[in-house]
Amino acid sequence: MRPHQPPSHPVHVIGASGRSGRAVCQALALRGTPVVPVIRNPARASGLPTPRIAALNGPTGPLRAALADATHIVCTAHARHIPALLAAAPATARLVCLGSTRKFTLWPDVHGNGVLLGERALMDSGRSGVILHPTMIYGAQGENAVQRLAAVQRLLPFTPLPGGGRALVQPIWQGDVTACILAALNRAWDGPHSLVIAGADAVPYRQFAAMVAAAAGLAPRPTIPVPASLLTVLARLGSYVPGLPRIGPDEIRRLLENKDFDILPMQTTLGVRPIGLAEGLHHTFFALGPDTPRT
Repeated sequence: MRPHQPPSHPVHVIGASGRSGRAVCQALALRGTPVVPVIRNPARASGLPTPRIAALNGPTGPLRAALADATHIVCTAHARHIPALLAAAPATARLVCLGSTRKFTLWPDVHGNGVLLGERALMDSGRSGVILHPTMIYGAQGENAVQRLAAVQRLLPFTPLPGGGRALVQPIWQGDVTACILAALNRAWDGPHSLVIAGADAVPYRQFAAMVAAAAGLAPRPTIPVPASLLTVLARLGSYVPGLPRIGPDEIRRLLENKDFDILPMQTTLGVRPIGLAEGLHHTFFALGPDTPRT
């Protein structure tokens, strides 16, 4: 479906040089919306409109100056920086921030705790806006979630997974993340909100792995159940194998927890119906980029 039309006034995009940030900037530009990129490293400004340089983890002054005229702000930087954003942004600016469903993990870590911190800061601020919590994002230029899995399957004749890969996963295509952000920009939020955004299909990880292999043009790989503890050791040894991506013990552990979510609130609130996993993987490997306008 076609995303909501974004506002015609400028949108300040914090983290514009990152994967989701670039996708948002390109999508806004395609729709004729002026973009003000806010980035930390000027060396990463290639392909962006003239950026404003400010760091979320630095002095407040440069960030406040970069956002002084902002009315709509998208923050694709890590949610732990939301307190700094709140301190620097104009009080009337509408905020759309990216969090992560990592906040629901059974094994809290720095990433998930940072998301919780940022969400709490936004909710306590009373400011109008939303923090969107995507599931695993795939299909962005330079993303590595799907590509790393495909790389493992290219090197191994089987797919080793803890618990046999029975836990559910519900990835969301970058194009749908971008559509959700554009829709959120166009909504008049009354106070702070929090919303999960996810793909259309929740599937067992072993099915996800098989779908990735098929989309990448690989022969089917059987799934081999491997205890998480043993897989952690094997992953550590595999880090010395050229071409095999590094997989941390926290990633392996999270393969044992279900990551499926109700997308009705996302569809009702934002009017975005995510595409199916098979279609998203086809786009990722063969067809559309994540910034191609959807119809």
